[in-house]
Amino acid sequence: KIPVDVRQLKVDFLSLSGHKIHGPKGVGALYIRDGVEAVPFMLGGAHERYRRAGTENVPGIVGLGEACHLASRSLDDHKNLLGSIRDQFEQDVIERLAGCFLNGSRKGRVSHTSNISFDKVEGEALLVALDFKGVAVSTGAACASGSLRPSHVLKAMKLSKRRIQGAIRFSLNRWTTAQDMDYALECVVEAVTQIRSVAVV
Repeated sequence: KIPVDVRQLKVDFLSLSGHKIHGPKGVGALYIRDGVEAVPFMLGGAHERYRRAGTENVPGIVGLGEACHLASRSLDDHKNLLGSIRDQFEQDVIERLAGCFLNGSRKGRVSHTSNISFDKVEGEALLVALDFKGVAVSTGAACASGSLRPSHVLKAMKLSKRRIQGAIRFSLNRWTTAQDMDYALECVVEAVTQIRSVAVV
């Protein structure tokens, strides 16, 4: 998603998930800086330099490596294209629907996500309505899907409870097109309008 130089960032630990960059699910990588001690969480063998016991998932590791290679070849192109498509989507949503709020900064963010709050709309209701139209969105972190707890990130941003409850996250990937987001826009406008028309204010 973004260029990462562990030396320049001076990180001790860095973890990444394969499925976030179109690699295999269930595989990831952990960078540990030389000289930093890590307590193993799985004992029983000398695998991974005694850091994680168990036979390595060789096909998954190869798949993750190839996904990283492919992602690095077109990082800037995808970032700029997705950012442009995402920005246009946000602008269109805000222009066509009153009571919409973009959560987070318009600068200094990754190019492939958008978090928007819709006034007088429950995020879960909007999620279900969009799902019926084939548009997959989230009301929280992807790793917490299925959880009805409010997003801890939006809480940390000191957003109101009402704004958090009406928040939806849209995620784009390298194959997302402007036409895909145009379809999503029409679905969002229709769903939000319908939900608001029956909402008890």
